Amino acid sequence: MQQLEQEIKELIIEVLQLEDITPADIDAAAPLFGDGLGLDSIDALELGVALQKRYGISLSANSEETRRHFASVQSLATMIAAHRPQ
Repeated sequence: MQQLEQEIKELIIEVLQLEDITPADIDAAAPLFGDGLGLDSIDALELGVALQKRYGISLSANSEETRRHFASVQSLATMIAAHRPQ
């Protein structure tokens, strides 16, 4: 799971062009929005599209479940791992 979390951190930095942040700077358990990494709704949309392309998962923008998955890097990794083909 740590490898997947690392991939997600790298994807966040790449997609959102966070030039002053390294994967080590992102706490996998910290919130992605608000007081945590400080992402906004536009960032969520861009990240969602990137996750769909890279991992072949489907996300619903208005889903409460999707909002829970976007709570942290850990929750995204858990969701992706659960939807990956075995």
